[in-house]
Parts: sequence; structure tokens; C-alpha cells
Amino acid sequence: MKKYIKIISLVLIALIFIGTFVFLYQKSQPKDTAYDILHTKTTDLAQITVATGKIEPRDEVQIKPQISGIISEVYKEAGETVKKGEIIAKVKVIPELGSLNSAESRVRLAEINGRQAETDLERMEKLYQSKLVSSEEYEKTLLAAKQAREELQAAKDNLEIVKEGITKSSASFSSTLIRSTIDGLILDVPIKVGNSVIMSNTFNDGTTIATVADMSDLIFRGNVDETEVGRIHEGTPVKITLGALQDMKFDAVLEYISPKSVENNGANQFEIKAAITVPDSITIRSGYSANAEIELQRANNALTVPESAIEFSGDSTFVYVLTDSVPTQKFTRRQVQTGISDGVNIEIKSGLKANESIRGLKKEM
Repeated sequence: MKKYIKIISLVLIALIFIGTFVFLYQKSQPKDTAYDILHTKTTDLAQITVATGKIEPRDEVQIKPQISGIISEVYKEAGETVKKGEIIAKVKVIPELGSLNSAESRVRLAEINGRQAETDLERMEKLYQSKLVSSEEYEKTLLAAKQAREELQAAKDNLEIVKEGITKSSASFSSTLIRSTIDGLILDVPIKVGNSVIMSNTFNDGTTIATVADMSDLIFRGNVDETEVGRIHEGTPVKITLGALQDMKFDAVLEYISPKSVENNGANQFEIKAAITVPDSITIRSGYSANAEIELQRANNALTVPESAIEFSGDSTFVYVLTDSVPTQKFTRRQVQTGISDGVNIEIKSGLKANESIRGLKKEM
């Protein structure tokens, strides 16, 4: 019995040894490597750069008050259209006590002078009718009375302006009524009834009552890297893609390239602007993020191959041209001169002919 067990053990050890030897032998044998075969093709090729930015109206105006006070009425909301001269809000003036006292004092003084001038005029008229004074003296008294009347009216108007910011005679030109300065769409109304506002002057920008823009004239504003700005120019066609409308592309024309760079994340970039053509049926909102595709170079009817097939070695480029496929694939290394690339395909200026086959990526075995 022990003899049989010993024999079986030896046989198993021999089988394991033989199996291991066969496995290692097979692993050590070289395998044929297969590659995808690619073909040259003739097509139009364009090198494109993408600038990121946003959409905004060309004309965007901040409406500011010409008088300080408190908002008493708001007539418009964001999203409404407005015409030039249309009222957006109304400001109630809060008079300054010093100015108010001065204006009231001026009115009282003008009333005193006015009453005296009228009394003098009545007395002078009686004397003039009795031919006791000359025409010259009468006319001087009449002129003084008229001046007193004008001064009284001016003092009263000034008091109204101090109190209300408006006079009855100039209500249509009131600075308390905040009007739009352009036709457009109201983008924002940051104030509410009861808010204090400051007038716009040399030393203060003033409180923004509303932001109004002409949404029929939109532009793309973005940045281009300094390595590419030298290859673009005004008038270049641009394709705009919006983050909110990714299935659509809009035509645009590059119309501005900044002469001065700005630093952005350590890179020098130049601001660009492009005028967008938007169909009437499409609504675009101010501030949409967008990408602008700008053509840097173009090659028409160019001989191209996939860029993944190119071997880069220093300043030289090579491809592997198929010379035989039976029984195994055979290739020869050939130097080529390349041109522009669109990121997928690359132009071959010399070194290859149409319809030649080249080596691609290695196949999964």
C-alpha cells in the first residue's frame, strides 16, 4: 500500500514540474504585436483656440439720482422694458435744517421788501397822475416793484426746492423723478421704498437706482493668452457657445483686442470683445458664461493623419508606414514634416502620400 502511495506522489510531482515547464516556455515565446491601421485623408483643417468669458450688453447704464433723499415710489421692476425718459422711481427730499432756515428767511425778507415796493408804487402812481413827479421817477419806482415781485417768487421757488426738490412751475423737469436715460431692459433695481439715496456728483458716484441695458446689442467679453493673441485680428469670425444653451452656436465677429495685458493666475492675457448675432426668437440673458472659438490658422485640402500616430523626437516627427501585413504586420519608420493641428488630426506637409497606411495604436490582445 505504501508503495502505491509513493508512486502516485512521484507521478503528481512530475506532472506539476512538466506543467510548470510548459507554462514558462510558452510565456517566454515572443508574441506578434498587432496595431490599428490608419490611412491618410485629405480634408480642410483649422486650428482653433477657445476663449472663456461671458455675454453682456454693449450699452449698460447705471441710473443715478441728481438729488439726495429717500425713495418714496418705485414704478419699475427688473425684467421690464423702459423707454428713454420714462420714470423709474421718485425721491422725496429731506431738507437740511440750515438750508431750510435760510430759504424761509429769504422768503420773509422778500415779502417785507415786496410790500414796501408796492406801497411806494401806489404813492408814486398818485403823484404821477397829479403830474407832481416826472415819468423817469415813476418808471424807476415801477421797476423796483417788479424786481421785488421777482425776488419774492424766486425766494418761494427756492424754498419749495429745499423742501420738495421741485417747484410747481418745473414739475416736468423735476430731479426728484428718476428717469431712464436710454431705451432698454431693466436688469436690476437695487433700491426699495424707504432707502436713502445720495446724489451723483464730482466726489461721489451716487446711489444706483437701476441698471438699464440695450439687450438687442450683445457682445462676448473674454480673454486670450499672450501666446495666441498675435495670431488673431479684428474682423475674425467667431463661434460662441453658451453654458445655458449648449446645443446652439452663435456667429460673432471679433471687434476689439486690448492693447494691454492683464495678469490672470500667473498668465498674461488680453481682453477681447466680439459682436454676437442673435436670432429674434432666442432670449439671451446678461452674464451668461460663454466660450468663443477663434480660428488661428486654416489649411484647405490638407493631407492629414490622426495626431496619435505621430512620433515626436526632439524637433523631428516620424510615422511608421505599413510595408507588409502577411503573415505579420511590418512597418518602416519615416520622417515627415507636419503643419497645423486641430487637436485630433494633424497636417502632413511632406513625407507621406495620399492613401498610404500607417501604424496606429496597439491592439488589445
